[in-house]
Amino acid sequence: SEHDSDDDSYEVLDLTEYARRHHWWNRLFGRNSGPIVEKYSVATQIVMGGLTGWCAGFLFQKVGKLAATAVGGGFLLLQIASHSGYVQVDWKRVEKDVNKAKKQLKKRANKAAPEINTLIEESTEFIKQNIVVSSGFVGGFLLGLAS
Repeated sequence: SEHDSDDDSYEVLDLTEYARRHHWWNRLFGRNSGPIVEKYSVATQIVMGGLTGWCAGFLFQKVGKLAATAVGGGFLLLQIASHSGYVQVDWKRVEKDVNKAKKQLKKRANKAAPEINTLIEESTEFIKQNIVVSSGFVGGFLLGLAS
C-alpha cells in the first residue's frame, strides 16, 4: 500500500525554535500583537506603564498588609491560646515537619529550574523590547507602593 513505502517524508518540528518564533503574548492577544514600541508614542507608553505599575504597586501594598496582619494575628492568637492552656503544641513535631517540607521544596526547586530560566529569559526579552513601558511600570509600581 501507499503508506508502507520507505519514501515517505516527515516534517521535523524543532519545538525550541517554534517557541522562539511564537511568543506567549501572540497566543494571548493575537498574531498582530508585538512589541508595544511599534504601536504607541513614547508618552503613551510611559503613561500606560506608569498607570499599570501604580495599580499593581497599590494592590501589592494592600494585599501585603492584609496578609501580614492575618499571619501575625493568627500567630498571636495561637501563642495566647498556647500560654492559656487551650492548645498544646508539639514543637519537636513542628520542627520535624518543617524540615521535611524544606527538603521537598528543595527537590521541587531543582526540578523546576529549566522552566524558571526560560521564563526569566522570555521576561528579559519582553522588557528589552518594551523598555519605555517597563520603566514606566517600575516607576508607577514604586509610587503605588508609596501611596
